[in-house]
Amino acid sequence: MNALSPVTGRTAEDFAAYESVRAAMPGLAEPLSPEDLSAQSMPDCSPGKWHLAHTSWFFEAMLLSEQTGYEPVDPRFQILFNSYYEALGHRVDRHERGLMTRPDLTEVLAYRREIDRRVEHWLAQGPLNARSRYLFVLGLHHEQQHQELFLMDILNLMSRSPLDPTAYADEPRPSLPDLPRGGSVRFDGGLVEIGHSASSFAFDNEGPSHRVWLEPYALASDLVTNGDWLAFIRDGGYARPELWLADGWTTVKAEGWRAPLYWREDGEVWSLMTLAGRLCVDPAAPVRHVSFYEADAYARWAGKRLPTEAEWEHAARCRPEAFSNAFGEVWQWTSSAYAPYRGFRPTEGTASEYNGKFMANQMVLRGSSFATPAGHERVSYRNFFYPQQRWAFMGLRLAEDSAPPPSRAGRDGETARFRRDLIAGLTRTPKALSPKWLYDAEGSRLFEEITRLPEYYPTRQEASLLRRVAPSWATRFGDGAVLVEFGSGASEKTRIVLDASPDMVAYVPIDISADALDAAARRIADTYPRLRVSPLVGDFLHLGALPSGIGQGRRVGFFPGSTIGNLDPDEAVAFLKAARGLLGDGALFVLGADLVKPQDILIAAYDDAQGVTAAFNRNLLARANRELGATFDVDAFVHRAVWNAGASRMEMHLEATSDMVVEIDDRIIDFRAGEAIHTENSRKFTEDSLRSLAESGGWKVSAFETGPEPSVALALLEA
Repeated sequence: MNALSPVTGRTAEDFAAYESVRAAMPGLAEPLSPEDLSAQSMPDCSPGKWHLAHTSWFFEAMLLSEQTGYEPVDPRFQILFNSYYEALGHRVDRHERGLMTRPDLTEVLAYRREIDRRVEHWLAQGPLNARSRYLFVLGLHHEQQHQELFLMDILNLMSRSPLDPTAYADEPRPSLPDLPRGGSVRFDGGLVEIGHSASSFAFDNEGPSHRVWLEPYALASDLVTNGDWLAFIRDGGYARPELWLADGWTTVKAEGWRAPLYWREDGEVWSLMTLAGRLCVDPAAPVRHVSFYEADAYARWAGKRLPTEAEWEHAARCRPEAFSNAFGEVWQWTSSAYAPYRGFRPTEGTASEYNGKFMANQMVLRGSSFATPAGHERVSYRNFFYPQQRWAFMGLRLAEDSAPPPSRAGRDGETARFRRDLIAGLTRTPKALSPKWLYDAEGSRLFEEITRLPEYYPTRQEASLLRRVAPSWATRFGDGAVLVEFGSGASEKTRIVLDASPDMVAYVPIDISADALDAAARRIADTYPRLRVSPLVGDFLHLGALPSGIGQGRRVGFFPGSTIGNLDPDEAVAFLKAARGLLGDGALFVLGADLVKPQDILIAAYDDAQGVTAAFNRNLLARANRELGATFDVDAFVHRAVWNAGASRMEMHLEATSDMVVEIDDRIIDFRAGEAIHTENSRKFTEDSLRSLAESGGWKVSAFETGPEPSVALALLEA
């Protein structure tokens, strides 16, 4: 649904997406009365009835009207429900939308049903070109935006009544807020890339992807809470002009602000209006309904500042797990003015008025709120409001400048993540660590040595199988295709695919080891001088955006080496879903997997006679000593390879041969003799289990090939 492909047919997915998205707003309207849906509480808000009609008008004006000889449902609606599109003629001014008592709610809902019928009829016709598909998907995302606006406006309307009415029995939200993590997360900054560059949908203002320079900074792990804000109020925050920007202070005095919007003080008790009625202020909940002016004043009071939007996006891309409620609670103010990125081009045609014309006098918010429909949020999403507005679900997360470290050694993002994961893994029971940390430069070298061992069949068997299937599969890639390899390592098998597809224009290797990645990328670039090689340092389990400038051809994912078996089942599904989102509709994916086979063959492959696999496993401890200053006695651990038949996987462990104590930073980790660190799983598949996994990840298996014994498999998946 979210991808933009050059030409594609209407699919069952299009129908399902349209029906699902369009059903949401009538569902939100159902508990409300016709009077609730007709009133307009202030000029910034619109009646609920208008939202129901306008989103239908959008599909009619942007999509259906482009059909030859199209007759509108009612020509009057072209004026009544146009929002701000000057190119489409006259419209009712925003502040007068509540005066339109006609058409009534019944007629609006009938109009909505008729537009649904016409769009579904349109979907049943011939193939979609790129423009039609973009406008269709834009219409779905526009509808989702108005679902959130609908709730914002209804809440403002309810707040205007002295009866404190309840709009909904429970606040419509998919989940409760995350628990706080505490503290802040430091980033070294440098030259980073932000903005949308993937083939999946994004609004035009989210691109193009570009590089910005960031000085070292830190971002709070948690949002500012109501309890934090109460302290600000008690300290006279709304009465201290030195905390406020000049325009903010003028607004405070003119509007009489003394608390966030919807807050009310009764004696010593503060309450706030919500979609579920008036409730006592929960000190632990993230604060909502504060303007940019208030957020900026609070940050100054707290001795911090608001993040720039580039800092926010960079942090959310690099360390999403480190932040509570990055998405799904409140939109978060940044200090960045809403302005075009360098190279910004608005959408062609009437939709050019969607975002670009508002790029003045507004501020950017990032993240998403509890009212943002599922699937509508993105790390590159740029929301924007005027600095005095506060009826949206707005909050804040604090930032601060961070002094550059005395030395970058051991301080970069990857090393910090390694330190965090190592300590977390060794303080759990049983001790365990992600296998991704096995692959530093030395680990990658040792693994390449493993692949040449006589016992280690997977690499030879897969390479042989790939040489057999690559020529026929490559015919499906199309001209201008882009190969995206996840966990690329030395990129040896990549050459087989590239040799079979000479029309490939770009190659994006993704790997967590910068040293191994750079070396492999240079070798590929030297061998294929016409190929654009754009290496991406990162964890393929936390995918960001693809690099810019790699062309618009079909994305072809490549995940060989049976690495899918190293992931836990839930991780594997999440990875395949994320890869599908990154690569977009129309993508293909070449997936390698090892198959179930006799135990003696498997154990020999993971515990070779020369001890190379043991050295590879123990290098994890040596890496901790090198990079983190840990005190592992590497020789005091032995390598164990175990076949777990119940889980259908090979396991690798590092077992302590005696009682010992290991120091990492200021942490003390105790080991008992015989206690092990579980370092890797390598799941083995059958054809049925691999097909099931692919389908759970949102892919369809279009080809499945196996080689001779000991067999491995290659599956060609399609989005």
